[in-house]
Amino acid sequence: MHEISREVTIAAQKKGISQLYLKDPLLFSEKILKGRLEQFLEASGGAKEYVFYDRGMPDITGYLDYTGKDYPIGFSKTCKRNRYDAVFLLPPWKEIYSKDNERYESFKQAKELYPFLKKSYQKFDYSVTEVPFGTIDHRVAYILDKLKILF
Repeated sequence: MHEISREVTIAAQKKGISQLYLKDPLLFSEKILKGRLEQFLEASGGAKEYVFYDRGMPDITGYLDYTGKDYPIGFSKTCKRNRYDAVFLLPPWKEIYSKDNERYESFKQAKELYPFLKKSYQKFDYSVTEVPFGTIDHRVAYILDKLKILF
C-alpha cells in the first residue's frame, strides 16, 4: 500500500499549506490515521498472500510522541483494534536517504525519530523486526524469509 501522508501533504500544498504537519500536526495525523485505517480495512478483505504498508498506524503516535504533541485516546484505540500480522522497520540509512517535496525531515531528524517509531510499535505489543541494510533484493529476501518463519 502506498504512503497516505504524501497524498495528504500534496492536497494541503494545493491549498497553499506547504507542510500541514508543521502547521497543524493533529489535523494532519487525523487525516493520515483515517487513510491508513481505510487501507487496512480494504486489505483485510483481500485474497493476497501478503500486503505491505509503507507505514502503519503506530507510526502516527510515534511521530506525535517525537514532537511531544498530545493526541486523542482514539488514536491508540485504533492502533490496538486494527493489528498487523508482522512489523518490519527499516532503520534510516544515510547513503540512500533523500528529502523531497513531501519528506522534509533531515537525515538527523530521521535518526532521532526512528526510536520513537520502534517504541510506538512495541507499545502496541508488536515484535519489531529490523531489516538490515543491503540491496533491494537482499532486503526483500530477508523479509520474505522472516515471513516464512512467522507464518
